Amino acid sequence: MNDPSQSLRDLSCADDYDPNSMPVGKAREVIARFLTPVSAAGRAHVRAALGRVLAEDVVSPLDVPAHDNSAMDGYAARFADLKGDGEVTLKVAGTAFAGAPFQGSLKAGECVRIMTGGVVPGGADTIVMQEHVKTDRDRVTIGGSHKKGQHLRRAGEDLAAGQVALKRGIALRPADIGLISSLGIGEVTVYRKLRVAFFSTGDELVSIGSQPKEGQIFDSNRYTIHGMLTRLDCEVLDLGVVRDDPVLLEKAFKDAAAAADVVITSGGVSVGEADFVKDLLGKLGEVVFWKIAMKPGRPLAYGRIGAAHFFGLPGNPVSVMVTFYQFVRDALLKLSGRDPVPSLPTFKVPCASTLKKAPGRTEFQRGVLERDPHGTWNVRVTGEQGSGILRSMSEANCFIILPTEQGNVTPGTLVDVQVLEGIV
Repeated sequence: MNDPSQSLRDLSCADDYDPNSMPVGKAREVIARFLTPVSAAGRAHVRAALGRVLAEDVVSPLDVPAHDNSAMDGYAARFADLKGDGEVTLKVAGTAFAGAPFQGSLKAGECVRIMTGGVVPGGADTIVMQEHVKTDRDRVTIGGSHKKGQHLRRAGEDLAAGQVALKRGIALRPADIGLISSLGIGEVTVYRKLRVAFFSTGDELVSIGSQPKEGQIFDSNRYTIHGMLTRLDCEVLDLGVVRDDPVLLEKAFKDAAAAADVVITSGGVSVGEADFVKDLLGKLGEVVFWKIAMKPGRPLAYGRIGAAHFFGLPGNPVSVMVTFYQFVRDALLKLSGRDPVPSLPTFKVPCASTLKKAPGRTEFQRGVLERDPHGTWNVRVTGEQGSGILRSMSEANCFIILPTEQGNVTPGTLVDVQVLEGIV
């Protein structure tokens, strides 16, 4: 976004813009308008590139495979020597091992014993599996019903020299690292990691290792956020717990914005506290919206502090995770250079539970996706769905997404589920 302030002015004039209760889909669209991926990049050794985002296409410098080779253990032969429906006896002229080719070309009536991966000798155009031949010293008898080119892997059929092997914008997986290595490439160009600073707000919070006083609780949100950010391969800056003091909060916001691309907080944006945070952010930057028509996670603020993006997540532990995966995750992946941003898989299955819901906002209930004794997939809720029950997230492997217009759900009704396994 070249001019975020202009975008904000345009947004404020939109007919359906309501910063006090923005629909989930609209909020995602609004955030996307402000996202410009990082552009700084550098070289990384292939062993250190796992999870990094490619800043340039990886182009194959060679054909893969580099030569015609056999896909089977067997015999390399000339198709012209094979009979369509009868047997033929050929002389074995030599052997081609993987890494030790047969020297020379086949003559009429000859074949070469060849191993999987062995270079196909000149003149040969068909591989006959060893199970389909009868051997007698230096001769083999081959039956009919063969196809020209069978079991032969052509040079460049996987990748041709000059072909794009991996496209810019993907986060490298183990298979990608293997592919790069197979091309003899030792370094790749990757975007720098996205820097994310975060802190919790509240006088009631203490960190692990401290002794809570009466009325205080351990801060779980920072540890949850740290885990979610680590999963996304971000450079993480934990600023701890910041007390409900305007001076301390202002300093924390300034320090975080100066050090990071994105600032994330938990707490301080619910009813009764929103004006305080909003005024502070208005002084330091701008707030685009601060409430979403969803449950849990209604108090969610998005804006900017200088050049840094700001996400003010709710204080309740479940709300932190729901809002992170519904809004923050995609934004961070986009800012990191991912293109396209991979979505969380969503599909419909029968619901095995009775779900209570009033129309008017989108709900994300925590569920367990599983097979019943008959092998049919269904989903059930994890139990009590309070936004402070972190156990409901720990036990869940999916979100049950109930749209705005949805009312109560009876068992057997098809519902949308969003799979979390491997994500959370």
